[in-house]
Amino acid sequence: MKKGIIILAAATLGLAACKQEKKGAGGLLYTIHHSAGNEKIKEGDIVKMNFIQKNDKDSVLANTFESETPAVFPAQKKMYAGDMNDVLTLFGEGDSATFKVNLDTMAFHSKQPKPEQFKNDKYITFTVKVEKVIKKKAGEADSTFNKRAQEFFQADYKASSEKKKAAEPAKLKAYLEDTKLATKTTASGLHYIIEKPGSAEKPALGDTVLIEYTGRVTKKGKDGKYKIFDTSDEKLAKAENEFKPGKPYGPQKMPVGGTIPGFTEALQLIGKGGKIKVIIPSNLGYGEQGAPQVGIMPFSPIAFDLEIKDIIKGKPAAATSAPVTAAPVKK
Repeated sequence: MKKGIIILAAATLGLAACKQEKKGAGGLLYTIHHSAGNEKIKEGDIVKMNFIQKNDKDSVLANTFESETPAVFPAQKKMYAGDMNDVLTLFGEGDSATFKVNLDTMAFHSKQPKPEQFKNDKYITFTVKVEKVIKKKAGEADSTFNKRAQEFFQADYKASSEKKKAAEPAKLKAYLEDTKLATKTTASGLHYIIEKPGSAEKPALGDTVLIEYTGRVTKKGKDGKYKIFDTSDEKLAKAENEFKPGKPYGPQKMPVGGTIPGFTEALQLIGKGGKIKVIIPSNLGYGEQGAPQVGIMPFSPIAFDLEIKDIIKGKPAAATSAPVTAAPVKK
């Protein structure tokens, strides 16, 4: 019985030790949360990694877990002890860890000031999961290695995209059920509710509309809310902590046909003074790429509340099928 207790205690201490923050060269701090026991990353390996990037205020600056867009990159030669490439050599495939790169050390060795967004920070912090490491085989030519890695990641991307695409109908259904929206659907697949039809005359391709809009993702955040990714409503932006200094708020002018297809189609369903709520599937929105920089994941529907304030007639024009920017308004 005592032997069992001793073994259990030793295992517990070993686990705790693995998760303690350690110091590395150049002011590096790191904690290994899980080690899969695989060969460590070395220069020349090609790595697939998910990560969360934060500053000293614990603000999330990037999150590939949420955006579903892991980084794929070759491991480079370190520039100095404790840099981003040096820390990678501590991990192998399947490992998860948190590490803090010292920004003062980085500035000293690069002879460059800290990036503006980190000027008051000491560290840039990453929590990572090493998803895959492609290693060069003994005697393998560089061209053969690169081709093998390229083929693997192309197949991996395709499989991942197909999985996300297959999951989209369930995402849309879950959003509609959660919001209790009884929508109609156009032939293209656009879901909509006309809250106010507006004037009999509707905008056409080539016209310019003056609109108020709010766009939201259709995946709930940790706070249980659907996050705004763009809006013309300054008051709403401030209320939901999405205010962007320098961004023009208030009614916006937009050429009909100058944005993603679903947005263009929605505008043509109502007249001046009209209001409409739409859920745009990814094939009418941001597709397989999404817009991760504003929280729109690949193969994800998005929701808009739109109101047309005015219609300025113009010459007929062909529709633009691709999005102009992450926001719906073409400046």
